[in-house]
Amino acid sequence: MTPAEKEAVETFRRDVVEPSMTKLVIIDFWAEWCGPCKALAPVLEKVAADYAAKGVVLAKVDVDANQFIAAQFQVRSIPTVYAMFQGQLAADLTNARTESQLRTILDQLLRQLPIQSEDAQQDAELEPLIAMGEQVLGEGDAERALAIFNQLAEMAPEHPSVAAGRARALVAAGRIDEAEASLAALGEEAAKAPEVTRARSAIALAKDATPVADLAGLAAEVAANPDDYDARMRLAGGQVAAGDRDGAAATLLALIAADREWNDGAARQQLLKLFEAVGLEDPWVSAQRRKLSAILFG
Repeated sequence: MTPAEKEAVETFRRDVVEPSMTKLVIIDFWAEWCGPCKALAPVLEKVAADYAAKGVVLAKVDVDANQFIAAQFQVRSIPTVYAMFQGQLAADLTNARTESQLRTILDQLLRQLPIQSEDAQQDAELEPLIAMGEQVLGEGDAERALAIFNQLAEMAPEHPSVAAGRARALVAAGRIDEAEASLAALGEEAAKAPEVTRARSAIALAKDATPVADLAGLAAEVAANPDDYDARMRLAGGQVAAGDRDGAAATLLALIAADREWNDGAARQQLLKLFEAVGLEDPWVSAQRRKLSAILFG
């Protein structure tokens, strides 16, 4: 190995291999004369910048100045793009030429690899505080839950679980317009998160729910006249507004059992909104889904 080759290896070890011990390094093999390389470069740079907090860094290797390194990686054409983690190649990104394609592959890698990142550290710090806010919200103390999520939002305004928890606390406090506005202000990535989708369902459900002054009286009216489906729907809406999800689910399931097609399946649609608002992974939702399946397919 020539002195120049030794220097190239040392530079590669310092700039690529060492960072890959804790980060996911995108290696871009390129050359000044390569048109496709110049076209791809802005895409790689943008995606790497967007994913920096997730532990992704970009390293560019000029194949003309680093022929020995390029040969070690068997680079036969450019651009060639690899992802490296802990000194090992983790993926070939060469065929990913668009932002969307790159993001899809990076998301898969980041789920599989123990990457050290600012986001992961922040998640570890926020997790117990988010759990506290969720517990308080689940206990029905909307104002205290909102206070917790407001503090968290100052620390991490774009964190999906924080934004969603705050929006759901606002809904529980009866401040639906504020909840809607808070989610509308989120960035594109956070807005796509499943937690935020759940919060949107909670907002939609709250908009449909109308408080009933005499809930017990309406329940008695429905019991006396079970064929009054409009009254049943008002009862379900009142139960949702009162925070009685068990009662609302029972009312809607009974209506579906009586006439699943009534009003274009309005009861089932409302029940699915309730499921989404509670969270599709929640054990309560699983139990209610089994009841729904028994009605639909039993």
